[in-house]
Amino acid sequence: MRKRKRKLYFKNGPVKQKVLTLLCAGAALSLSRSPQGQWRIMKSAYREWNRINQRSLRDAIKKLYQSRLVEYKENRDGTVTLALNEDGRKTALRYDLENIKIEKPTRWDGLWRIVIFDIPEPFKKGRDALASKLKHLGFMAIQKSVFIYPYECRKEIDFIVEIFDLRQFVRFIIAKETDIDLDLKNKFGVK
Repeated sequence: MRKRKRKLYFKNGPVKQKVLTLLCAGAALSLSRSPQGQWRIMKSAYREWNRINQRSLRDAIKKLYQSRLVEYKENRDGTVTLALNEDGRKTALRYDLENIKIEKPTRWDGLWRIVIFDIPEPFKKGRDALASKLKHLGFMAIQKSVFIYPYECRKEIDFIVEIFDLRQFVRFIIAKETDIDLDLKNKFGVK
């Protein structure tokens, strides 16, 4: 049931996620010494590959290449080789939407991270999912579609916005001060 709901939220997001997953499967396959483990990885990767729409796949590969997560090489025989680069490997391993967390540094840098969005009604499910995820991560809502957080979280927010395919509706701002700093400092326990 959970997977069906996700398909309603995303457009290209799941395809990009699957491409990264498949590339990780290739890396896992090369590290697996057990034939049984290799067979399981290959079976899983084959199933995922067959579920991907080819046009969406090309678009996702293009976006991944533009985001510098994969290396792209055209071969002499007309085939294309894709490989996760170091950033892509870290992203694929680090981000799991269900378990994503923001690392809190030992000292606060004195800057506020503000996420603002104005998402139209046809994208209501994505909007609700984004707001829910921000609350889950510890953001504080200062208005209905304005959330604030004291620690570095740009990469995590970019990942979430990409997954929900809401890039055009979401803005990320870094501010030095607000008129409610005292309340925010108390709420987040920062000095």
